[in-house]
Amino acid sequence: MSLHDDAVLVLKAYEDQDELRQAYLDHLAAHPDGMWKACHAGHITASALVIDPEHGRVLLTLHRKLRMWLQMGGHCEPADTSLAAAALREATEESGIAGLTLLPGGPVRLDRHPIPPPCHVHFDVQYAVLAPADAVQQISDESLDLRWFAYDEVADVADESVVRLLEATRARL
Repeated sequence: MSLHDDAVLVLKAYEDQDELRQAYLDHLAAHPDGMWKACHAGHITASALVIDPEHGRVLLTLHRKLRMWLQMGGHCEPADTSLAAAALREATEESGIAGLTLLPGGPVRLDRHPIPPPCHVHFDVQYAVLAPADAVQQISDESLDLRWFAYDEVADVADESVVRLLEATRARL
């Protein structure tokens, strides 16, 4: 199964955010290259919020280009076998944490947001991953900083998209 087909199946199965979910499906139907960064009309991305429920905290990255505190995530790559695998790969690469596991139940949220050219729009499929008890983070080339934030600190440092992702993730725990 192709990554495009996986994305369509995941989105069809996703039960929330009906209007936005349909916009994602319409985008993929209109753009056969809609999974890839080369699609300048916008493309699907996969992200994951790294969460440590035992300590009531999340790991955010200070994104090098955007200079914002965000969840881990990015563009799909040809070797990705699924959106979930892409989100887990991105979270592992950007956090440096081995042993992350996807929170069961598929994507937690969808978030469409503008991005500076040439990308224009990201149709982000947002997952959550659980950090192992002994998690040690390591800053990647894509980050200026990595930091754990208590749940109640996230709204002070991150935008509404990250806050909504945290709320949806906590509701699923």
